[in-house]
Amino acid sequence: MPDSYSVMDMGVHDFGGGPEATDLHAGHGSPDAVGAAAGGGTSVADLTAQVDGPADVEVDLVAAEGRVTLPSGREVEGYTLNGSSPGPMIEADQGDLVEVRVRNESVADGMTLHWHGVDVPNAEDGVAGVTQDAIGVGEERTYRFVAEDAGTYWYHSHQVSHEQVIGGLFGTLVVQPAEPDGTDRDVVVATHSYDGFRTLNGLEDDLRFEAEPGETVRVRVVNTDNGSTNVWAGAPYRLLAVDGFDVHEPTEVVGQKVLLAAGGRVDLALEVPDDGSAVRVMMGAGSLVVGPRAADATEVEQPGDVLDLLTYGSQADIGFDPADADRTFDYDIGRRPGFLDGRPGVWWTVNGRMWPDVPMYVVTEGDVVRMRIHNGSGESHPMHLHGHHAVVLSRDGEPATGSPLWVDSLEVEKDETYEIAFLADNPGVWMDHCHNLPHAAEGLVAHLMYDGVTTPYLVGGDAGNEPE
Repeated sequence: MPDSYSVMDMGVHDFGGGPEATDLHAGHGSPDAVGAAAGGGTSVADLTAQVDGPADVEVDLVAAEGRVTLPSGREVEGYTLNGSSPGPMIEADQGDLVEVRVRNESVADGMTLHWHGVDVPNAEDGVAGVTQDAIGVGEERTYRFVAEDAGTYWYHSHQVSHEQVIGGLFGTLVVQPAEPDGTDRDVVVATHSYDGFRTLNGLEDDLRFEAEPGETVRVRVVNTDNGSTNVWAGAPYRLLAVDGFDVHEPTEVVGQKVLLAAGGRVDLALEVPDDGSAVRVMMGAGSLVVGPRAADATEVEQPGDVLDLLTYGSQADIGFDPADADRTFDYDIGRRPGFLDGRPGVWWTVNGRMWPDVPMYVVTEGDVVRMRIHNGSGESHPMHLHGHHAVVLSRDGEPATGSPLWVDSLEVEKDETYEIAFLADNPGVWMDHCHNLPHAAEGLVAHLMYDGVTTPYLVGGDAGNEPE
């Protein structure tokens, strides 16, 4: 690969059976393709929140690289935000204007902040080489967006992310709903592995959350690791939300666990027992104990059954008709021998093509889009589309019959096929990649672009942009 290039030049255009775009210049693979990055159309840099005035939530963050002391007391080599990992939890109310100023004190490769699951304007998406340049040592960047959707989210670097995220450059973000959600209190738990040690909010022992008998607690679980994890509880619970979006009419769950994709989030509601005991919520190898101070919580074995999210809850209107799609795409994940940036190996493919000769999915604002994701690669992949939430239509040909399952991080296990749909309502150039971040670094990345939108940023170059 050259020292610098535009993602607009990668691979081939896929129009999904819809009309070909009107403002793509020469397109991928031609000598004039760089024109798509250099001029014409709307630049991603101009796709901002366009909201004036002071922010409702203002946060200052300082990113650093070096020796990190975790809340557990363990020391690791990694990254911090304001001296800690995880970084500070950011909390906003639905509708707030959020402003985050980040300064890179010592992250040598540069860094960014991506707002995982928040459908921000494209200029705020935080992907080095696509929506911005990496923030170099001594440099600053301000992110501004309106927290339109209540839910549980997180933020992390999207520069050399396969190293920086696992090294601790991340934090959680909660947007509280405008109307009460029926729970008394809530707690946020980020699962993360540092040097192979599993932690909850940086702690290796049980995490405790004090709550009184009879209180209903919302447990917000964020999976920041590269692999999926299981979540279950020692008491009946309801699954309130997936990837920030509420489940319609959730019912009580007993004796089942929830599979949580890498990058994904789930919110559980459980009631503290009246007898003074506590409830243990398991998240892989770690646990959260919810109840009165020092109350006992019995150990609970992992259930064998997985809650089927495609049949859980009840159906509701999604706001558009997937049967009347304007474009239909295939995202077929495979693997084969070849060269990745000059390195021989066995690498991931998209529709049989190896990075950078991968599809650029092209849409027009307002399109209803369907996408079929098939995983024939032999390994599981948590697929993450930036800037949009998609509704799951089917799995292996079986239609979804429960609550609309809106996701931004979808675990597609080997040999599975999902159909999803979304509304193209957020113009930009968006990554669509595996959130097992080493897989992304090994080529499991494609992009969704809108007709008439271009990016002036380059992968590589003086900024050293490395989006994965």
